[in-house]
Amino acid sequence: MTPDVPEDDLDERPSKSSLKREMLALQALGKKLAELTPETLRKMPLDERLLDTILQLQKMTQREAHRRHLQLVGKLMREADIEAVKLAYENTQTGSIEASRALHELEYWRTRLLKEGDAAVGEALQIFPGIEAQPLRQLLRDAKREAEQQKPPSSMRKLFQYLKQYQVVSSS
Repeated sequence: MTPDVPEDDLDERPSKSSLKREMLALQALGKKLAELTPETLRKMPLDERLLDTILQLQKMTQREAHRRHLQLVGKLMREADIEAVKLAYENTQTGSIEASRALHELEYWRTRLLKEGDAAVGEALQIFPGIEAQPLRQLLRDAKREAEQQKPPSSMRKLFQYLKQYQVVSSS
């Protein structure tokens, strides 16, 4: 026991191991933030010094310099509102997941429409509110014709974009 520190105060202080775990967690979050684009980082609740430090970290190529700079990011993050930063980071990841899911859904419908033709058009008219049957069928015919003639798939891309205009993205 340290003679000048009361015994009760020793119990309340975090251990050296827990402080190190917290610091490593902050560094790991800093590393994840460094993988984001500068535009995304600027939208996050980061103070100016922390933002500049993360942007500098993205440019570093030397391993040891990168490691030391990552420690600096972790140190600066102790002063930041970590919960707000974590929430903003999770929102960037959730947005990516939702966007990816929406694109996969469009690809699924494009493929299904090309395979099934008019049989799937009726269901697509219900799934995509406001979509018109005439342009949809025309794009399908053009895409099938291009595939048969082994031409570049421009109508397939147009079909994808047409479906994308009418896609309803659920926020669940």
